Amino acid sequence: MNLIIDIGNSSTKIAVFDGKKKLTAFHTRDFSCEKVEKNLSPYNIKKAIISSVRNTPEFVFDLLTIDIPFVHVLSHNSKLPFAVEYETPGTLGSDRIAAAAGAYELFGASNVLIIDAGTAITYDFLAAGIYKGGNISPGLNLRFRALHRFTGRLPLVQLMESYSFPGKNTTDAIAAGVITGLIYEINEYIRTFEKDHSDIKVILTGGESGFLKEKISDQLTYIPDIVLDGLNYILEYNAT
Repeated sequence: MNLIIDIGNSSTKIAVFDGKKKLTAFHTRDFSCEKVEKNLSPYNIKKAIISSVRNTPEFVFDLLTIDIPFVHVLSHNSKLPFAVEYETPGTLGSDRIAAAAGAYELFGASNVLIIDAGTAITYDFLAAGIYKGGNISPGLNLRFRALHRFTGRLPLVQLMESYSFPGKNTTDAIAAGVITGLIYEINEYIRTFEKDHSDIKVILTGGESGFLKEKISDQLTYIPDIVLDGLNYILEYNAT
């Protein structure tokens, strides 16, 4: 069985796979040795992969290397099933690599745009089995916090499903500006890529993807945990 640990900006995602089948997965903000051991005790883990966009706690390496025969730390030096044309591969986030791997496993050499809506929103493009690059934009909660922190009087607004448009009060004005602004951004990204690649596949993933998926006008494939699938694929690819 394979253990997948994805350490993100806001939370850690942990999953166990048996081959390509996901047996369990959970998210936690309280990432501790005790929590990992408790949730993984029923499984006989033979291989593990760690992906992190921040510093990895030391206990993770100690915990995994004691009993697991093969442990891989994802980096730009990892073997990948596709070529990477990024000019600075050492700065390419491991979550973006993993999402691209998940897309490649699903769609092969097709043209794919991966939209990962999390703390940051990333737009990554695969074409003919080559990772071409992508863009990074602030996520929903970052936009809300930035308006509050860097202005004198604007309140901190939380994510909300309903608001007046145009906003009839300051809270609604912020919600409408942030949420509809991001929806316009995503839709325009999709339209821009579709102009040059009419056959493009679009994948929406990430922590905020569930909130956004019904609000985006274009057809897309919703895979909230494609990063976990991609990490499992990379683990198997590097273990052979």
